[in-house]
Amino acid sequence: MPTRQKFDDELLQLRINILDLGTMVDQQITLAVSALINQDLELAKSIVIKDLDCNDLQAIIEEKCILLIAIQQPFARDLRKLVAGFKISMYLERMGDLAVDLAKITIRIGQEPFIKPLVDIPRMSSLVHDMMVIGLKAYVDENCGAAEEMSLMDDDIDKIYSGVFEELRAIMMEDPNKVIQANYLLFASRFLERLGDYCTNIAEEIVYICNGKRMDLNE
Repeated sequence: MPTRQKFDDELLQLRINILDLGTMVDQQITLAVSALINQDLELAKSIVIKDLDCNDLQAIIEEKCILLIAIQQPFARDLRKLVAGFKISMYLERMGDLAVDLAKITIRIGQEPFIKPLVDIPRMSSLVHDMMVIGLKAYVDENCGAAEEMSLMDDDIDKIYSGVFEELRAIMMEDPNKVIQANYLLFASRFLERLGDYCTNIAEEIVYICNGKRMDLNE
């Protein structure tokens, strides 16, 4: 097999691995939020265990990127694909860690009645999911415009988080007995806000693949 064809096949397999990791992480986040809303402790525990699979796949991607750079010595767009792929996999692995953190919040709250209806957390989760779907497709298509548009959705997540922060702060000031759970819910909201930031970081890597420019889409 010609060297170029072999390299292209390796890049394709790398992209498939990254898509698999993205799909796995997206599912972890969705299940973590579901576990919290339904106070499903068994589901939450399973998410913690499943994270090992995410870590293993990220390690495979990392090793593959390093080997391809060392053996093929790519340049220009090919090198950008490998560097960006490596960074995207790291961001996805960290997003998986945040899904675990969400699951642990569920375990800590247990079956204690919620101090408020969980309305905003599902809204934030839905936006994160939409960003993931758009971002992964933009990565496959190397669509710089879609990546930049996807990053704008993070503003909506930030706005919801700000509202949640103010609401929970008011609850804590009004009733000290609700401080512990309020803090847990605040952490959960913060984790989702961070997930939006990581999605934006992924968008930045897609832009880098397309035009070789480093842009701060979190501004």
